[in-house]
Order: sequence, then structure tokens, then C-alpha cells
Amino acid sequence: MTEYVLTMPDVGEGVAEAELVEWNVKPGDIVHEDMVLAAVMTDKATVEIPSPVAGVVTWLAVTVGNTVPVKAPLVRIETDVAAVAPNGSVPEAEAATRVMEADAPADMTETPPPVETQPAARQVEEAPPAPAAELHHKPLASPAVRQRADDLDIDLTKVKGTGPDGHITHADLDGFLTVRGRPERPEPMTPRDSAVEEVKVTGLRRKIAEKMVLSVSRIPHITYVEEVDVTDLEDLRATMNGNRRSGQPKLTILPFLMRALVKAVADHPGMNATFDDEKGVVSHYEAVHVGIATQTPAGLTVPVVRHTETLGLWDCAEEVARVAEAARTGTAHREELMGSTITISSLGALGGVVSTPIINHPEVAIIGVNKIVTRPVWDGTRFVPRKMMNLSSSFDHRVVDGWDAAVFIQAVKALLEKPALIFIE
Repeated sequence: MTEYVLTMPDVGEGVAEAELVEWNVKPGDIVHEDMVLAAVMTDKATVEIPSPVAGVVTWLAVTVGNTVPVKAPLVRIETDVAAVAPNGSVPEAEAATRVMEADAPADMTETPPPVETQPAARQVEEAPPAPAAELHHKPLASPAVRQRADDLDIDLTKVKGTGPDGHITHADLDGFLTVRGRPERPEPMTPRDSAVEEVKVTGLRRKIAEKMVLSVSRIPHITYVEEVDVTDLEDLRATMNGNRRSGQPKLTILPFLMRALVKAVADHPGMNATFDDEKGVVSHYEAVHVGIATQTPAGLTVPVVRHTETLGLWDCAEEVARVAEAARTGTAHREELMGSTITISSLGALGGVVSTPIINHPEVAIIGVNKIVTRPVWDGTRFVPRKMMNLSSSFDHRVVDGWDAAVFIQAVKALLEKPALIFIE
């Protein structure tokens, strides 16, 4: 019997470790080549770990929520090329002896003995053949699909997968919800003073927490709030939406703001920048890669619209819709979640009056969009109804002075209040 120890692979340039967020197998499970064993999360994306061999899982190295260094042991698999079929199945005669470790509790923290010290063969206790149901793996689905199903209280064993090899997709979840309807809220329970639920912070939620702590602890924030009269912009937006072509997305205020930022940073390059505080170097970028803070079922992510300086208004709208949807469904590629040079944060209609957005480290500026409200504004002779919106923006005070921040936002404000200027080259 041959034993194979799978170690943590290199999951990205410069990534030294990753957090284990999901096991798809347990000791005693039969696996086939290329079957997804686990999922790990780096600071940028979730990566699935496939099995390079077929065999039986005998040992798992770590528990969900722990950090695994690159090249550290992950899982041990007993292999027998002659006994394991190409599809990963094992003859019934050998199935009884392959599940011997499934009945014994696995030590999840003990480091496995080196592979070369394992005996060539081991004595095993005869066990009755495992029921057929136990030899089936749990439903196949990506970590993003599993997270969404958990958020929606969906039992994946009741969902039919239509993806490759029966994988459950987001479309399958949508179809299941259509048939079943959304879950009803459970009946309220009688409060108990002694009832405490402890929830371990793992996965994307932990990555968000780490990044927020990094940003706040290392960046002295200065937040500048300016009100903007967007009456003309909203009239223009309504007109353009009323005349948009079939297939074009509906324009929100974000594409206008993105184009305004492109023009404003041309005169204020220090805002489209990152700061390496360890080297003491500020990098100004000619390309404008706009991060779009996006709320997803798993938490806050920042997909990136790259080279916004080359995009028109409708192109910006299409890219925002595309990357935001990819982030929400967990299908965004790694390069779509990194490399932003300035970020926009918007809560839409829930944007409130003022916010204090946290800078997306290592950037030096973030533009926060608050909700639009109609209120009376004095025009010099009378009060007139105007559509007003605040921009609440934060800057890295180590490299951006308050005066420069105010001048930059005033430039953005001028473009939004006279939106025709956005289209002038």
C-alpha cells in the first residue's frame, strides 16, 4: 500500500500561507484524481485544492479556520493504482479495509510521521462493508455556492446540480428558491440570559477584519465631507437611461463619478496612488484602476474596474455591473480583486448623510457616496428644490494634506455639478 501526503500548494505569487475554509472530504472517504478536497482563502481569493491521486483519505492535517503555510501537510491519502479504478471507485472486496480509519477519531493537530517512515503494509481490522450511502461524497459545489446556500438555509443534498460532474451552481440555487420559496423565519424563542452563541470569525469575514485593522492601525485617516448639487446630473442620467440601447445597463451615479475621478486625478496624481509605508515610497499611477466596494453574501469585497481612463460612461456601467456580480457570486478572478489605485464606497439609497470610509490599504484615498436627497437651497433670491448629495472621502494624512484633499474633492464636485464637463476631452 502506497501512502501520499498532499502539502499546501503555492496558491499565488507572494502568498506564504492561506486559511483553510472548507473540507470536502473526511477520513475514510474515497477520492479520485482531480476531485476537490478542500478550499483555502488568501487575502485575495478562494482557491480549491484538488487531489493529484486516487485513493482513500486517512488523515486531515488542520481544522477549518486555521492558517496553513505553503508546503505544510494538508491531507494523507492511501493509494493503490491496481485497486482504485479511474473513476475513483474501489472494488467492494477492498472497500471494507479502506474505511478502517473512518471509525477512529482523527487527531487534527498531530503532525503526521514522515512518509518514508511508514511501513510498507499495515495490519487492519476487518470491518463490515460500509453502506453504499456512506461511500457517496457530499454534494459537489464551490465554496461560494456553499456559503450562499448556508446564508439562505438551503440543504444542498436536496438541490440537483446541473454543472460539470453534477456540481451545484448559483443557477441551481436560484431554481431551488423559485420552487421552494424563501425560508420562513423561525418562531422567536424565549430569551435566556445564559444563552450565548460563540461564532468563530473565519474565511472572508476574518480577511475583512484583518484588512480593516491594518488600515486603521497604520493609516492616520482624515475625512473630508462636501455637499454636491447633483440636480443637473440626475436630469442627464434620467434622460440617458430613457434612451439607452437594448442590453445596456441602467446608469447609476457611479459611472459619472468614475469618469469625474479620471479627469480629477489627471491634475491631482497624488490621489491615484499607493503608499508603501515600509519603504517610504508613494507610487503615482497613470492608469486609473477603480475599486468598487461591494457587499456580498460572504462579506465586503472590492472588485476592480481596470483602466477606467480608457472607458466611456456606458463601458464603466457595464464593467461595474460585471465585476460586482462576479464578486457577489464568488466567480471573480484573482486579478479582478486586486490592484486598485483608488476606491469608491457607496451604500446606495442607504448611504446616510455622512460616513467615514476606511481607506483600502495601501491606497491613499477613498471616495464615499452618500444618498441623494431633495431639499430647499437658497439661490440668492429664493429657496428652490435641489437634489443634494454628500461625498464623504478619506485620505492618508501621512502623504495627503487636508488642503490638497479639499482641492481634489472640489474638482470632483465641479465635474459632477456641471456633468457636461465630464465629456470634454
